[in-house]
Amino acid sequence: MPTLDWIGKKAVLNHHRVVPYHLLKCDQKLSVGDPGSGNLLVQGDNLLALKALLPYYAGRVKCIYIDPPYNTGNENWVYNDAVNSPEIRKWLGRVVGAEAEDLSRHDKWLCMMYPRLMLLREFLRSDGAIFVSIDDGELHHLRALMDEVFGPRNFIATIVWQKKQSPQNDAINLSDMHDYLVVYAKRAKQNRDDPHGWNRNLLPREATQDARYSNPDNDPRGPWTSADYTCNKTADERPNLFYAITHPVTREQVWPSRRRVWAFDEAGHERNVRENRVWWGPGRRTRPRVKKFLCEVREGVVPTTWWTREFAGDNQEARRELRAAIADEQLDFQTPKPARLVKRILEIAAGKDSLVLDSFAGSGTTGHAVLGLNKADGGSRRFILVEMEEAICQTVTAQRLTRAIEGHNDLPALGGGFRYCRLGPTIFDETGNIRAGVTFGELAAHVYFAETGEPLPKRTNGKTPLLGVHNSKAIYLLFNGVLGDRSAGGGNVLTSTVLRALPAHSGPRIIYGEGCRLGPARLKRERIVFKQIPYGIKVS
Repeated sequence: MPTLDWIGKKAVLNHHRVVPYHLLKCDQKLSVGDPGSGNLLVQGDNLLALKALLPYYAGRVKCIYIDPPYNTGNENWVYNDAVNSPEIRKWLGRVVGAEAEDLSRHDKWLCMMYPRLMLLREFLRSDGAIFVSIDDGELHHLRALMDEVFGPRNFIATIVWQKKQSPQNDAINLSDMHDYLVVYAKRAKQNRDDPHGWNRNLLPREATQDARYSNPDNDPRGPWTSADYTCNKTADERPNLFYAITHPVTREQVWPSRRRVWAFDEAGHERNVRENRVWWGPGRRTRPRVKKFLCEVREGVVPTTWWTREFAGDNQEARRELRAAIADEQLDFQTPKPARLVKRILEIAAGKDSLVLDSFAGSGTTGHAVLGLNKADGGSRRFILVEMEEAICQTVTAQRLTRAIEGHNDLPALGGGFRYCRLGPTIFDETGNIRAGVTFGELAAHVYFAETGEPLPKRTNGKTPLLGVHNSKAIYLLFNGVLGDRSAGGGNVLTSTVLRALPAHSGPRIIYGEGCRLGPARLKRERIVFKQIPYGIKVS
């Protein structure tokens, strides 16, 4: 398979693995509404934030939507679109080193995107999908990058979205009227009968679509519309579809074109005649059409790759939405995305109880769309948003979500809530020891994820050292006196007494603790692998 290469690629190929785990600290003063809604707004570098969230949400996200910088070179607006912000420059210098001085803006963009996409992939469920907004400038690079990260077999489609209503008269060459949505699945279905992988939802039917149906012949099955009776096959390709049909009135023999034969074989046509599905029109029409009944298509509409502004909104609509939701009119996002665009993505790719992730949250459109769709259909979708810049996160993203939840002027109150979180320190200090103040639950999430690659089970409540069982192995953590002894070292050392107090498990056990008083023979007999804290814990 052809691969994409760029300056700095070798430096970032495994960078996502060595990003340290940071703690997440929630700010109750900036959190809004129902704290149990399951929604998060995280302020901080999205690479660090994604790594911090991974122990809790790996493999649980149904739909990811991101609107990363388009890398246009335009630096004159609130979100730096040239991947040239101080944070990114500092990160590139640290990760890529001196070679970063030679990077073009395309190299920088690829260096920025690669580790983030690698982490995002780990969040997706096996039936999940990711949608990425982009324009022509980086589309070709993004496709090659996504092929490497997700695999070319998991490419779903490139959607064209009409982002403008009118052309720009000051365009130097052609006025661009569209953006793209590049769609990949964690695991795409390889054929129609494949039981695994991503399933797209049908879109709800619109009133305008139903209006195309009528019932001119009073058919008892109700309204219908007619469709072409031919298909895009030639007589040489499908000779069984090249035959004469007898006109019911004139009794003439009607043949299809050799370049476009009937859509049904003779048996199928006879069945259509018996079921009154052949329509010749009110006059003496010379070509048949097939009746398609509204009652048979009620379940929905197959999504397409062409999204008009009438279907999914445009940039102008998005700016109106944003101005209605934030107080500072000076904060102008030139190309925000409309909530309808994200709503369409969610209708196609998420269920009513799905978890949705957006790690380039910007103005908060994704969160607004989730809240709005939940209000409309009674769903319980949850969102995780990450925004790097503190000023934007508080004055734009959080404010917009707050006003959407509580209502503001013409904005209806959608209900729900979110927790506002910041990145705290790493779990481990610079000497490799666990930082003071790290709770049992925080270390437990890290330990369980390091062992299994999965989030901590929800049933884990911090009152038992048993974190969970994975592939028949039980994982225990002796930390912070979880067994009830809060004295120094109390209950944190594996002894015979502590072993008897542990919840029973008949299979192999992995036990983390500050020390072990059991000998190698006893550990082998008990089928225990002991890992000493902090040395036995992976730090990245």
